[in-house]
Amino acid sequence: MNEILIEVGEYYSDKLAQHGETPNGVDWNSLDSQWLRFDQLTKIIRNKREFSLNDLGCGYGALLDYLNPRYPNFSYSGCDVSANMIQAAKNRYASNQNALFYESSMPPNIAEYTIASGIFNVRLGRSDAEWQQHIKATLDVLNKHSRHGFAFNCLTSYSDAEKMRNDLYYANPCEIFDLCKRRYSFNVALLHDYGLYEFTILVRKQVGNV
Repeated sequence: MNEILIEVGEYYSDKLAQHGETPNGVDWNSLDSQWLRFDQLTKIIRNKREFSLNDLGCGYGALLDYLNPRYPNFSYSGCDVSANMIQAAKNRYASNQNALFYESSMPPNIAEYTIASGIFNVRLGRSDAEWQQHIKATLDVLNKHSRHGFAFNCLTSYSDAEKMRNDLYYANPCEIFDLCKRRYSFNVALLHDYGLYEFTILVRKQVGNV
């Protein structure tokens, strides 16, 4: 595991220790905003009857809380670089046989969809150039492990300047859209209209294009 991922894992383990299995424990402000993000990210899912999904940066498994009452039949693999987060998720969903959790920076298998929520926000002391390279490498992981498409979010560079923090990374949505359009698929959606200081990208693949 590289130094960036080690730093991020330690950061989120500390958040979990402070706030427990709550939105604050994964550095979100509220359950409402966390669910609103999931509303956007899960727009990638087209086959709602049965599908497989990877959750990269799963934390304690909050996305699974969102999915369970909405989708009757799916298999789920959650990955996180924080060992404490993974242990919390395993304890939380010990009785769910369709949910597996891995301490890892990438999923173990290809799924129909991969979702990543909030993993590009906390750059700590890394420079723009370092973090941009990290984002590009991670998007390659999302693409490689997704059969039908993937979705992720980023804080937006259109945020109010006085509210922006030096330890967070605010991406240019136009640049990220262009990158995904040129590198991964002709079918890319940019969602920047849901009231948060962020945006969501949906990358849809042609069937059979792994």
